[in-house]
Amino acid sequence: MAGICIFFFVSILSSIVGSICGIGGGVIIKPVLDATGIMSVSSISFLSGCTVLAMSVISVYKNIKSKSAKLDIKIATSLAIGAAAGGVMGKIMFQTLKDAVGNENLIGLTQAIVLILITVGTLVYTLCKKHIRTKQYTQVWLCIVIGILLGIMSSFLGIGGGPINLVVLAWFFSMSTKEAALSSLYIIMFSQITSLVQTCVTKTIPDVQVSYLIFMVIGGILGGTIGSKINKKIDENTVNKLFIFLMVVIIGINIYNAVKFAVFA
Repeated sequence: MAGICIFFFVSILSSIVGSICGIGGGVIIKPVLDATGIMSVSSISFLSGCTVLAMSVISVYKNIKSKSAKLDIKIATSLAIGAAAGGVMGKIMFQTLKDAVGNENLIGLTQAIVLILITVGTLVYTLCKKHIRTKQYTQVWLCIVIGILLGIMSSFLGIGGGPINLVVLAWFFSMSTKEAALSSLYIIMFSQITSLVQTCVTKTIPDVQVSYLIFMVIGGILGGTIGSKINKKIDENTVNKLFIFLMVVIIGINIYNAVKFAVFA
């Protein structure tokens, strides 16, 4: 029961923050639960993806309904289609690596190192973005290609989307913080639906207790609802500060995980 409480607590808090910042929550859930050592890397990746899907569906619905941020349907949908295709590729890459290596700790080490690099890069960009000149692309084909790359990365790492989405949306499309957050959640929703369907069709669902899945999905729904309400009441500067704080915390957790997985790999 203690394990379920930990997973529920992590899922709801991560989903609240993920909904506010548009990072999905998986980038927090995955490393934090990896650090507990309660489940295998594969099981945590699956639970994280399901939680993020529940959170993103609720958050997108709430934000669009309240009109708290603008959503460019053409760009966001093109990115989402690409992300859905990339999600399938990323899942295949993960399963292939898992079958080839056969060592969960080595896979966890790989994921932790990649997450560290992505998060550090995102943090540097966020701190320096006032001095970075952004682009404003509108080509559908480019959106799809970018979406594919984002989908591969998020699915392979089991994080749903993560901070890299916000950097890409800000730099390639000159989106504001809140607009990028909503677009990121929209993309995450599509990629996670595709990833879940693929997992079910290929019968590669890891061995997880149903009770854990239920409580984490509930946490994702509650977190998405609460996060959407908070997002409407705070300004973009506050969102940026919360995002920077999270990046620092996530980097620290992933460094811990990398060391832990390296020891047991």
